[in-house]
Amino acid sequence: MKRIGILGGTFNPLHIGHLAIAQAAYEKLKLEKVIFVPANVPPHKRPGSIIPCKQRFEMVRLITDDNPRFEVSDFEVKRPGKSYTIDTVKHFEKRYGGKAQLFFILGEDSAGYLHEWKNIKELLKLVTFVAVNRAGCEPVKAKVPVRLLAMPALEISSSEIRRRIAQKKSVRYIVPENVLKYIKKKKLYKS
Repeated sequence: MKRIGILGGTFNPLHIGHLAIAQAAYEKLKLEKVIFVPANVPPHKRPGSIIPCKQRFEMVRLITDDNPRFEVSDFEVKRPGKSYTIDTVKHFEKRYGGKAQLFFILGEDSAGYLHEWKNIKELLKLVTFVAVNRAGCEPVKAKVPVRLLAMPALEISSSEIRRRIAQKKSVRYIVPENVLKYIKKKKLYKS
């Protein structure tokens, strides 16, 4: 049976922390691949706080194109309305025809409120949730079964990257070079 990782997120923008999480999950969970799924309309984000999904998708595509272990899915990009994990997981369940074990990778902070996610009981039957635990951080007490995946602390956040870009500060070495070129070309995160 194939072992497939699903890494959902806003990726606003994608940074090396996301890539480190994907690589750690790939290696430690012995995955065949990790599929990045940029959320179109995340239910937990306020409208207008993120750039259009097509641009976020393109930034992820720039990274996944040259890594055979990584793939980007446009499922949520093409889907109208809010992006709920249950819909995405059902899509991949159908795509693999039940012949893959699915691992949904998320930050440990998200694990603390998984019990509030739409259709969580059904999700728990379809995927294994894997929460990435940052070394040195207090573990989150999840109210549903979650597998923890320890990795070194990387103090990087998309919101800090957006702030630095708006303030005309460097984000070199924390954002992959081809993603940084795309951000500059499209003049993203200027305000």
